[in-house]
Amino acid sequence: MLPYLRTAVATVVLACALPAWANAPLDGTTQLVVVTTADWDATSGTLQAYARTETGWRPQGEAFTVAVGRSGSAWGTGLHPAQRGGPQKQEGDGRSPAGVFAIGEAFGYADKVETSLPYQPMLESSYCMDVPDSKYYNRIVDAEVVGAEAVEGSTEPMRLDLHNKGDVRYREGFVIEHNPKAVPRGGSCIFAHLWRTPGEATAGCTAMEPAHMATLLGWLTPAARPRFVLLPKAQYAQLQAQWQLPALGAP
Repeated sequence: MLPYLRTAVATVVLACALPAWANAPLDGTTQLVVVTTADWDATSGTLQAYARTETGWRPQGEAFTVAVGRSGSAWGTGLHPAQRGGPQKQEGDGRSPAGVFAIGEAFGYADKVETSLPYQPMLESSYCMDVPDSKYYNRIVDAEVVGAEAVEGSTEPMRLDLHNKGDVRYREGFVIEHNPKAVPRGGSCIFAHLWRTPGEATAGCTAMEPAHMATLLGWLTPAARPRFVLLPKAQYAQLQAQWQLPALGAP
C-alpha cells in the first residue's frame, strides 16, 4: 500500500501546484482569439486576441468587427463541456458554433502565406465535406485523391475563386475545430476566413477583412496551443470565471 499512497499524495500535490486554468477548457493555451456577439441571433461580433502572461490575459492589438453566421450562433462541440440554455449547432442551420475550440491548420489559395500554423494550399479539387453521410464528413479532401464520387454533394469547394467567379473568401483562413469527432449533422466546415463584402454574414464561419486575417495568421503559433472562443456577451459573463476567460475590455 505504501507505494500506492506515495503516488496518490504526489498526484494531489501536483494537482494543487497546477495553475487555476489547468482543468479549464483553456488548458495549456497561451494564445486566445475571442469573438463576442450581442446575443444568439446577432450576425456580427467583436474579435479580440489575447496572450497569457504571468499576470493574466493581455489584449494583443486592437479589437475589430467580424461577421458570423447569418442566423447568429449556437452551442457547438469543442473543448468545453456540453451546454444547455441556448440553441444547439446543427448542419445547415446558418449559425456559428459557440464555445471553446482548438485552432487547426491555415489554408488559402497561395502556395504559402506568412504564418507559423501548418498551412495547406487549396487546389481546384479541394473540398470540405458537408455531406453528413459521407465518411469524409467535416474534413477537407482532394477529389484527385479520394475520387470524384466521394465529394459529390459537397457545397464547400475550397477554391471559391475558381468555382464562384473569383470569390475571395477562402483566399486566407484557418480551421476552427468544431465537431472534431465528425458526429453526423453536428455541423461541419467551420473556418475563420475573409469576407466577400464588409460585414457579410456567413453560413456558420467567422469572416473578417484581409488585413486582420493577415495579422492573426502572422501571430498564431502552434506552440501556444491557440484556442478560438465565440460566445454571446451574456454567456461570456456567466462563464468567464469558470472557464478562466479574459475580462472583456481588460487593459
